[in-house]
Amino acid sequence: MADNTDFFLGIAQQALWITALAAAPLLIPALLVGLVLGMVQAATSINEQTLSFVPKLVIVAAMAAVFGGSILVLIVDFTREIFDRIPDLLL
Repeated sequence: MADNTDFFLGIAQQALWITALAAAPLLIPALLVGLVLGMVQAATSINEQTLSFVPKLVIVAAMAAVFGGSILVLIVDFTREIFDRIPDLLL
């Protein structure tokens, strides 16, 4: 039974790492754009909400178009690996 516990802890740790790798290409550019726009808004005293929302939306869409395929491959490989491990868990 301890072997199954180690197995599930390994799966959970790997799932968290895959989630971080999948989210980083979308979140890091949005964070940087938000930071730059926040500084511009603070310097110019322009407090328009759409000024910060629309550029972040465009950046996230562009990053999803660029990195979407590799993110999908990462998630599919992880899912396939989990399904391949199921028979080892049942024996």
